[in-house]
Amino acid sequence: MAYQPIENYGIIGNMRTVALVGIDGSIDWYCYPHFDSPSLFGAVLDDARGGRFSIRPACDDFRRKQFYWPGTNILVTRFLSADGIAEIEDFIPVGLPKDSPWYHHLFRRLRCVRGEMGFTLECRPAFNYGRSTHVVEKFREGATFKSKELSMGLSTNLPLRSDEYGGVKSEFSLSEGQSQVFIFKELEEYGTCDLAPSEDEAQELFQNTVQYWRKWLSSCSYRGRWREQVYRSALALKLLTFEPTGAIVAAATSSIPEVIGGSRNWDYRYTWTRDAAFTIYAFLRIGFTEEATGFMTWLHVNAARASDPNLPAPVLLSILGEKPIRETILNHWEGYRGSKPVRIGNGAVDQFQNDIYGELMDALYLSNKYVSPISYDIWCKIRSRTNWVCENWLKPDEGIWEMRNLPRHFVYSKVMNWVALDRAIRLAEKRSFPADVAHWLKVRDEIYEEVMARGWNEEVGSFTQAYDYSQLDASLLIMPLVFFLAPNDPRMLRTISAIRKGPSKGGLFSDGLVYRYPTGEGLDGLPGKEGTFNMCSFWLVEALTRAGATNPDLLDEARLLFERMLGYANHLGLYSEQTGSQGEALGNFPQAFTHLALISAAFNLDRTLGGRP
Repeated sequence: MAYQPIENYGIIGNMRTVALVGIDGSIDWYCYPHFDSPSLFGAVLDDARGGRFSIRPACDDFRRKQFYWPGTNILVTRFLSADGIAEIEDFIPVGLPKDSPWYHHLFRRLRCVRGEMGFTLECRPAFNYGRSTHVVEKFREGATFKSKELSMGLSTNLPLRSDEYGGVKSEFSLSEGQSQVFIFKELEEYGTCDLAPSEDEAQELFQNTVQYWRKWLSSCSYRGRWREQVYRSALALKLLTFEPTGAIVAAATSSIPEVIGGSRNWDYRYTWTRDAAFTIYAFLRIGFTEEATGFMTWLHVNAARASDPNLPAPVLLSILGEKPIRETILNHWEGYRGSKPVRIGNGAVDQFQNDIYGELMDALYLSNKYVSPISYDIWCKIRSRTNWVCENWLKPDEGIWEMRNLPRHFVYSKVMNWVALDRAIRLAEKRSFPADVAHWLKVRDEIYEEVMARGWNEEVGSFTQAYDYSQLDASLLIMPLVFFLAPNDPRMLRTISAIRKGPSKGGLFSDGLVYRYPTGEGLDGLPGKEGTFNMCSFWLVEALTRAGATNPDLLDEARLLFERMLGYANHLGLYSEQTGSQGEALGNFPQAFTHLALISAAFNLDRTLGGRP
């Protein structure tokens, strides 16, 4: 089987892990039991050796459609041919009692809804990223796959035969009204397959999962113009949430390339401290206070536990609040469409990224304002970290984009240091907490003056990526969003104008999409170029929206760009990290940051438009 375009995938999950399901009916990515666990199905990163769980029509002449059951994360893949129509319903059951026998199982139900169709089933796991061997046994109730680390079972009443790759196959037909249920689950030691659920049990699982997702989504308070897109983004973010701790992974996958055939391939199955403020803001804006509270709890417990107040805070942590594994290369996998290397772990864990304190303090400020007042003990940690920022803001760092060459004085990082001090000052004054506010004010103003003096390049007519550099950076669009500058400040408007020029004219703008910086100039220490960065495209929409409050033309432009950006989502409303030159999805998928930025842009654009048609 050939590699599918990344935009051909949907995701299902249970707030512990997710699976990528292609529009061809193949599950090509599934890590178990957690997001950052080794993969069982990894064909998206090696078509031949990665492993997959595929159900597809036996004929060649058929059409495919894919959609989510309305208001849920249940994925339906439909096959249409001259002889019949069939559907696969894919989900991982949620909302079940802890003693339910169907908990943490991958559920697939194939139904023939018209005529008759033949199918081919292939289930071929590849344990531990394909590094571990396993033994296959077949039973009347299905098959077992047992490796040294883990044993899994496929429950089905279909006759199975072994293939030469450590998997099982079956060819079968269904007539109108008939169905087959498949359960893929972990087995206890020496365990064998259980019977697949009956049709009544399968329908009950389906209905319970539908009710869970619809009940959760009913808490959404957004009633604006782009409700369907905001709902899908919220549902995607919920799938990327690790429910036991409240952490949210940056994306569901690892090593999906930012350029086909290139080496910009990273593992995003971890939680970045930087995501804090964006996550809290997006969830609060659309009514999901519980999710915002859960993420703040994760920050309080884990970020504080992993952080020495005399050292830089951790850039990223695992969903369990631990330091991720060291970055490792899987040399035995070829990578998506030959894009090597395939990485697990993330080397950014050892970087110094000085911007993260701004996002962290902003999250704490929002939490105190909209969720619950912070305690004195937490304030003591905030005060200690704020004093640390005062002493360390002058240091160069690797920045928001995690540059893998020399550190520099990134303007975004300086702005976020200003945000850290500004929010700490506001908290101290709002809550009358004890603090050396006079010193914080002095340092905050020093940062502001330095950014305005050294971050601004009059020759370019814009703020630039770093001091003494002339290149632009789309992260600077955050300035009015964090209230560093007024959205209609002349310098901000000139920066927006500079960014909106085409790359050939020194800008970052291409057909309504935004590059994060000029990658072809060796700025990041990596070879090759990359696609436009979806989050930055939404940041431009929001910057124009805020400037449009006093300039109707800019508001109209913001709406046009937002609508154009919605057209780059895949057929399910999901976004990867980047968009390529032909509109293809690039980078890890789906990316939380992009969906957070979409929610924020949709909320503020709709509010600014008000009653306008």
